[in-house]
Amino acid sequence: MNKEKRYKILSLFQMKYPNPATELIFSSSFELLLSVILSAQSTDAIVNKVTKKLFRIANTPEKILLLGEKGLKYYIKSIGLYNIKSSNIIHTSFLILTKYNGYVPNNRIELESLPGVGRKTANIILNILFNKKTIAVDTHVFRVSNRTNFATGKNVQEVEKKLIKVVPSIFKLSVHSWFILHGKYICTARKIQCNICLIFELCEFKKK
Repeated sequence: MNKEKRYKILSLFQMKYPNPATELIFSSSFELLLSVILSAQSTDAIVNKVTKKLFRIANTPEKILLLGEKGLKYYIKSIGLYNIKSSNIIHTSFLILTKYNGYVPNNRIELESLPGVGRKTANIILNILFNKKTIAVDTHVFRVSNRTNFATGKNVQEVEKKLIKVVPSIFKLSVHSWFILHGKYICTARKIQCNICLIFELCEFKKK
């Protein structure tokens, strides 16, 4: 795909979704961090359902630690990998409280030092909380990027590297959210809705 076509695609997304936002529900940076950790291999809808109850009881590092790992498991047991996630959240809460004075770090190295925080999670936090032009590649972004031929790659690292290279700076803050929305509701894994696709004429998917 050439750069002119990519620019047109991103311009269409910008017109339709001028202020894209994550579907995770949060009211603080710490709540977002926990929600993103919980969202690994789970849906935003399930995470929101869980955190709605959890955050009423514990939504700060101090309260999470008081809740304890056993108490935390009770609230997140409906989420996949809840055992490892509860352990990671407890340890992350401890580090944020003791090492970062209760604040979520604003740089990649410190974020990725937290248990349960990998590159994708760090990219999301940096993008949403700190307005960094990072591009997190999840399953939706990976699928849309490859299927449309916008930015191809065999793994998420290759796709992220390609996106960083080909996405103009003015679109970098939003492209992650646009591709997630597109992948969730239009360019889905199984039932592709090409008939209502915003970028149908520009997409290079061979089977459309």
